[in-house]
Amino acid sequence: MADEMVLRAQRFINLTYANGSMLGISKVEEDGRTGWGIMYALTRALQYEMGITTLSNSFGPTTLSTLQTKYGQLDETTVPSANFCRILQSALYCKGYDGGDIDGIYNSRVKSAVAKLKDQMGVAYAFPGTSLQPKVVKGLFNMDAYVSVNNGTDSVRAIQRWLNGQYVQRKDFFIIPCDGHHSRDVAKSMLFAIQYELGMADGVANGAFGPGTQAGLKNHTLSVGASGVWVQLFTAAMELNRRYTGFTSTFTDTLSISVRSFQEFMGLDMTGQGDFRTWASLLVSYGDQTRQGAACDGVTKITPARAQALKNAGYKYIGRYLYNASTTSLPEKEIQPGELETIQAYGLRCFPIYQTWARSVDYYSPKQGESDCMTAVYKAQEHGFKNGARIYFAVDYDAVDDEVTSNVLPYFQSVRAMMTRLGSPYRIGIYGPRNVCSRVSDKNYADSCFVSDMSSGFSGNLGYAMPDKWAFDQIVTKTVGSGDGLIEIDNNIASGWDAGSGEFLPRPSLKQDTGFSLTYWDALLKEITSYMESIGRPGGVRVYTVQKCLETIIMSDATLSSSARAFRMRKALIQTTAFWEFCHYSYKDIAEDAGVVWYHTAAMPDWGKDLPGVTQLVDSSTGIAKISGRTCILARNNAIGSGTLEGDLYDAANEDHRWMFWQKVNQDNDFNLSMVPYMHIWGADGKAGDHAETPIRRPALDYTDTEIFEVLRRYQGFGDQAVADNQLRMPLYAIFEKYNRIIRES
Repeated sequence: MADEMVLRAQRFINLTYANGSMLGISKVEEDGRTGWGIMYALTRALQYEMGITTLSNSFGPTTLSTLQTKYGQLDETTVPSANFCRILQSALYCKGYDGGDIDGIYNSRVKSAVAKLKDQMGVAYAFPGTSLQPKVVKGLFNMDAYVSVNNGTDSVRAIQRWLNGQYVQRKDFFIIPCDGHHSRDVAKSMLFAIQYELGMADGVANGAFGPGTQAGLKNHTLSVGASGVWVQLFTAAMELNRRYTGFTSTFTDTLSISVRSFQEFMGLDMTGQGDFRTWASLLVSYGDQTRQGAACDGVTKITPARAQALKNAGYKYIGRYLYNASTTSLPEKEIQPGELETIQAYGLRCFPIYQTWARSVDYYSPKQGESDCMTAVYKAQEHGFKNGARIYFAVDYDAVDDEVTSNVLPYFQSVRAMMTRLGSPYRIGIYGPRNVCSRVSDKNYADSCFVSDMSSGFSGNLGYAMPDKWAFDQIVTKTVGSGDGLIEIDNNIASGWDAGSGEFLPRPSLKQDTGFSLTYWDALLKEITSYMESIGRPGGVRVYTVQKCLETIIMSDATLSSSARAFRMRKALIQTTAFWEFCHYSYKDIAEDAGVVWYHTAAMPDWGKDLPGVTQLVDSSTGIAKISGRTCILARNNAIGSGTLEGDLYDAANEDHRWMFWQKVNQDNDFNLSMVPYMHIWGADGKAGDHAETPIRRPALDYTDTEIFEVLRRYQGFGDQAVADNQLRMPLYAIFEKYNRIIRES
């Protein structure tokens, strides 16, 4: 909402300083809204009035020192001109305070506003009265808020006001926001405060977590019964990390319990004391970098010698990259042939990372997320990661919060959607700064976080608490081993949230299928149509044309390709089954579907009201591949029981369970198609729970014609009709396989 007095402030700037002049002050938009544009213009106008010749948007050291030298403090006796006062009045209005009438008079309304401003900043005791001290002026000419905004908490705001009041008179401490939110400025102010309490002089204290600060903190372990300013600083740090509520000067038993909880969460020794490692983890993202991690990541091949060196150093989990987009740099960045076998042989585990460039906001888009997901899944399957492994998609730059909203979240939403389309072969993790990890995982786009805490200066780390779902905490780069075992790694703390993968599939000796190329669409359609016409199928009145059925199958090719690669079977097995069943979808099938909805909801769906012969049914074969709720459950349970799939077992005789899965195979084409491989595996295993048959070898890349025929027949059912129909399906398999082979060999 526009503010009339802000609008007047904008007009004042434009008329006085930006009206065709050469002062270096740009005209601002007159919209009555506070923003950086007006604040920069006011800053430049103030500099101009003080005689500074090189104007800047920054209220930096020159502006501050000039203000201090010329005026000391500003009030009705020291403000040098009416326009100077109007600039102050305009700034007050832009910050939400009553600046008078922008009339150039430092009147009672201005004084009242200044007193209120200093009180809300927490500096009223340090700077009593109604004058404006230079540091207060600096805090006035920015976009910081001194009242709670956007659900800021009173407890955090109390810490911010206390820090300002306690340390504002120190040379390098400047007034921080009092908006109830932890931030980069607040985090740095905490380090200044600790350095001041350690006795560091102005000019020595620098707000960095250096050797002097670390050494000093090692001498300030706090425990139950301690009191004073050090406890205030410690409880402030706990509060800012969302691990304690209660900014206090006494170390209580309750505080000790909360400290233990924080220590457990961060993987620290659970002492219940404010020891050095706890201080470090509260103050900087990387914490105590001397900690030995159980996890690591790197861009170097894990050879037997390096695997032994890592194991000897206490490492269990190794992060390695699925893909290297560059053909010239970091030649061992991507997992190398035989490397996963080495990791497994030495009892280590691997968590895969996907990153190409990913170092600027421009990289992230929904389209890129879709592409990255498909590539990551393709490479994970190629390297031998089993279904259920977790892939960490990287955000390897300092993404500010607005960029997370505009680009990163839509990217991960797309990754999640594509992973679901592909049949959910892998779980999704995120690598990145704390804020990015938290926001993506809070949206359930990722379920595990690999936190780039080593980049402590990132705005997405500084001032943000550790994500709840953190698995790995990257804290320092180091070298491990010697000789042939020498390797540089990033040392990571492991929380136990993700154990990585310890067993891998061998690289296939035969080429796997890849995505369909539309170059072959016309030829495939012509050949499929010709064959179906030659056998008189599907025949009768059918719901969908042959072309529509084939288009539907090809549109879901990403799902089919991913499933085929995941289970190392030929894609033609899935295509043939799905296409045949979809071609034979009849109005009788639709009537049966309507009967299922009617049975479970007690209401006939609108699309079934005009169909003849609709009767209530518990279940039906439905969707593209005509899978019932019952057979879906049986195939899933078979996969879960054999370790092929992770998930909960369901009861195929339970009507609620059947209805739940019937809805999924009826309404979600990708889910329906992703179930076809499980149906084939269940059929090969003998169809336990159905018409049991003798188990045969599971579908494989080197399946013989006899095996292909048998597994396709088992999907169809049993008996002479199933055999006869399957004889008609075999030429379809040959057509699909012909084009798949051309594409994978090209």
